[in-house]
Amino acid sequence: MSKIVLDASALLALINQESGHEQVEKSLPHAIMSAVNVSEVMAVLINLGIPDNEAERIVYDLIEDAEPFNREQALIAAFFRKHTRQYGLSLGDRACLSLAKAKNLPVMSADKVWNKVNVGVTIQIIR
Repeated sequence: MSKIVLDASALLALINQESGHEQVEKSLPHAIMSAVNVSEVMAVLINLGIPDNEAERIVYDLIEDAEPFNREQALIAAFFRKHTRQYGLSLGDRACLSLAKAKNLPVMSADKVWNKVNVGVTIQIIR
């Protein structure tokens, strides 16, 4: 199996054992994430009252490393804004998609609106 980029929503679905989490779990050995999306997941966990170091441990036990959000991805994410604005995609969403575009990889997300997005990235919705 080739690599896949996880969106924050996909990793949160796994952590919370939500619908579709089995697909995410199966992809973990091949999954990468943008540092932006790792930050999103940790922020959600911290907002739920989980201590900072525990939130970090939870995420990095699942995802080995976070891919830096670099200059190329920043440009791609900015370009994607005009194609995704109507669907309400955030900078975090576009950071995920830009990593996938830059590395020519598919994306896994729990966000159904991504089915409407056409930015030249294969998107797998988990539910």
